[in-house]
Amino acid sequence: MTTEGDATAGAAAARAPEAGAGGPAQAEAGERLRRWRLVLGGDAADSTGYALSGRDAAMDGALSALYGKEDRGRKGRDRSAGLGASAPSVARWLGDIRTYFPASVVQVMQRDAIDRLGLSALLLEPEMLEAVEADVHLVGTLLSLNKAMPETTKETARAVVRKVVDDLEKRLATRTRAALTGALDRSARVRRPRHHDIDWNRTIAANLKHYLPEQRTVVPERLIGFGRASQSVKKDVVLCVDQSGSMAASVVHAAVFGAVLASMRSLSTRLVVFDTAVADLTDQLDDPVDVLFGTQLGGGTDINRALAYCQSRITRPADTVVVLISDLYEGGIRDEMLKRVAAMKASGVQFVALLALSDEGAPAYDREHAAALAALGAPAFACTPDLFPEVMAAAIEKRPLPIPDMTTHR
Repeated sequence: MTTEGDATAGAAAARAPEAGAGGPAQAEAGERLRRWRLVLGGDAADSTGYALSGRDAAMDGALSALYGKEDRGRKGRDRSAGLGASAPSVARWLGDIRTYFPASVVQVMQRDAIDRLGLSALLLEPEMLEAVEADVHLVGTLLSLNKAMPETTKETARAVVRKVVDDLEKRLATRTRAALTGALDRSARVRRPRHHDIDWNRTIAANLKHYLPEQRTVVPERLIGFGRASQSVKKDVVLCVDQSGSMAASVVHAAVFGAVLASMRSLSTRLVVFDTAVADLTDQLDDPVDVLFGTQLGGGTDINRALAYCQSRITRPADTVVVLISDLYEGGIRDEMLKRVAAMKASGVQFVALLALSDEGAPAYDREHAAALAALGAPAFACTPDLFPEVMAAAIEKRPLPIPDMTTHR
C-alpha cells in the first residue's frame, strides 16, 4: 500500500530536473531509472542498479532523512540515518529541501517531518522558525505550541504568523469586500419606494415584460428603490469557530475573514472561538495575529455552549448571519445544540454550518449531526476560502447557499 510519505517522496522525485545523455531512447530510459531510483530509495530491493551523484545524491539524502526511517521500521529497509534530534541538523535539512524542491513540496515535507519525526519542540527555537517555509499548517502547529513557547521565540513566531496572515489577506480581502458590499446593497433595496427613491434603471429592467408597443411605454408593476443612504450597520455576523486541534487551518482562515468583515462599516462582526469553554475575541479583530495568539488549539468540544453564548448576543435576528465552523464532533448536549439551531432559524437568523474553512479537501466530521442539521434546513458542508465570500453573500441576501456538490451532506 502506498503511504502519504511514499507519495510525497515520489512527487518530490518527479520534480527533479531531467537528465539527457546519448540518443533520445537511451536518455528516456536513463531518466526513468533515475526517477525510480529516487522514489525507491536505493536499497537492494529497488532493482534499478542506478547510481546517483551530485545534486541527485543530495536530493536523495534529503528524502531519505525524512522517509527512510519509517521504511526501515516497516520493511527492514535501511535507507538513511534520518534527521536526528538536533536543531542544527534539522536546520540544514530545511535549507536543503528549499534548495531542491518547490515551495508546495517543501510545505508537505515539513508537515511530514513534524508529524513523523516529532520535531514540534524544535520549532520553539528562533533559528528553526527562520528556516522553515511558512504556510497555514505551520501556523496551526505554532498556535498549538503557543503556551509552551519561550519568550525568546514568540517574536519570531509572530513574524512567521503575520507573514502567512498578510498573504491570505492580500489574496482574499478585495474579493470578499466586493462580494459582500454588493450583497448588502441588494439586500437593502426598497420594494415600495417613495418617488424620489426609485431606481429607474432596475425598475425598467424588471418590468420589460410589461412593455406596451402601441403606447411605447413600460407599465411598472413592481418598483425597485435604492437602499436609503446610511452609514448604519445593515447586518450582524457571528463567526462561531471550533478551536479543537483538527480545526487549525479553519481557525487561521476564520481569523483573517473575521478581520476583513470587521473592517466593513455596514457589518457588525463578532468572533467567538470555543472548545469546552467559550472565548469572545471580537475586541481583537483589528489584528488577526492577535486573534490567533488568543486561541488555544486542542481540547474538547462543546458546540451547544458556544451556540448558547452566540444566541444570547443576537439582538436583530432577521438581520443576523451565524456561521458555525466545526467538524460537529459534539461533546456537549446534542439535543440542546439542535434546539438552539432550530430556535435561531425560527427567529429569522440565517444559519450557516461549515465543516471546515480550508483548502484541505473533504474533512472528517460527525455525519449524524450533519444529517440532523440538514433536516433543520441548515446543511453542513466544507468550504474553501475562495468560496467563502459567495457563501456569505448568499446568506446576507437570504438566497440558497452555493453548496459544493462533493462535500454536501444530504
